[in-house]
Amino acid sequence: MKINMSDLKKQHDGLRDDLDNVIKEVIDSNAFILGGKVTEFENDYSAFTGAKYTIGMASGTGALHVALAALDVGIGDEVITVPFTFAATLEMIHLTGAKPVLVDIEPRSFTMDVTKIEDAITDKTKVILPVHLYGQMADMDAIMELAEKYGLKVIEDAAQAQGSSYKEAHAGTIGDIGTFSFYPGKNLGAMGDAGACTTNSGALADKMRLLLNHGQSRKYEHIIVGYNYRLDTIQAAVLGVKLKELSKWNELRNKIASIYAENLKDTGLVLPIINKNRNHVWHQYVIRTGKRDDLKEALSDLGIATALHYPVPLHLQPSFAYLGHSKGDFPVAELCSEEVLSLPIYPELPAATAVEISQEVIKICKRLEI
Repeated sequence: MKINMSDLKKQHDGLRDDLDNVIKEVIDSNAFILGGKVTEFENDYSAFTGAKYTIGMASGTGALHVALAALDVGIGDEVITVPFTFAATLEMIHLTGAKPVLVDIEPRSFTMDVTKIEDAITDKTKVILPVHLYGQMADMDAIMELAEKYGLKVIEDAAQAQGSSYKEAHAGTIGDIGTFSFYPGKNLGAMGDAGACTTNSGALADKMRLLLNHGQSRKYEHIIVGYNYRLDTIQAAVLGVKLKELSKWNELRNKIASIYAENLKDTGLVLPIINKNRNHVWHQYVIRTGKRDDLKEALSDLGIATALHYPVPLHLQPSFAYLGHSKGDFPVAELCSEEVLSLPIYPELPAATAVEISQEVIKICKRLEI
């Protein structure tokens, strides 16, 4: 048995002709930077999400940086977010000169514990930055209520949430700005680095377009100090092809998640939950157990790949030691980091294989007395 965490070759083989054609179009056009396929993808992604504006970015990390800069986050400001996420979330806050202020997460949805936010707000707080982790959105009603109460901005880190929704509103369309990653392994993935910001504000959209291209309103006319976070035209063309398949792919991920949920419900594993008013798109299917390492090793011996998202919470990473946190400060995030295990989930995974994986997990759980 050999089961990987994903199979991009199978995905690309199924789209090979369309991908070859759009890449050839870009090559023939010679418009490799900010070409027509970028605008085409931005318009299509806006139609998909319901956002008024989509601004293509070179990566999800760049999207976060531009979003923060567009809201004038800088030295002396504080941004509330979570310690259980990929490092880019905190890195970009740090890069602006602002201070990341952390709140703990919920133990089974892995999203921001909104009951902890208000105590973290100070007169320096400028932004609340929830992370829609693993494909499920945070409690946006509660977050937006607090933002309105205290006059704060909201950036949704939706890097893993393409297609996810909260009360019918797509990820990235409720807060002031949404940020997306199209890293190859995401639900919607490019063939390299790519990302986007979404917003319903024309003023923010205009500012982000300046920021991503050296602050230029036109060539060699620099209105503000900016960066180079332009979305590559070839990547935009690839994303345009794949976007047409995303809803179908997310449905297939949901079927795999349902198989795991049904088959593993009687084990001692802690299974993920879908919170009220959410549409989960299952970027990852993440279980929890105190015997995580033993389960991971046993599955590896069978040829079944698993992954750890994430083994060390950010407040305990050396790069963020300057924040002054120590073990015990965010107990749920710390517990999750010790227990989480991601099982294979991707659209091309056969349902029968998901059943087989489940059966092997059950056998191992019995052996390990989980």
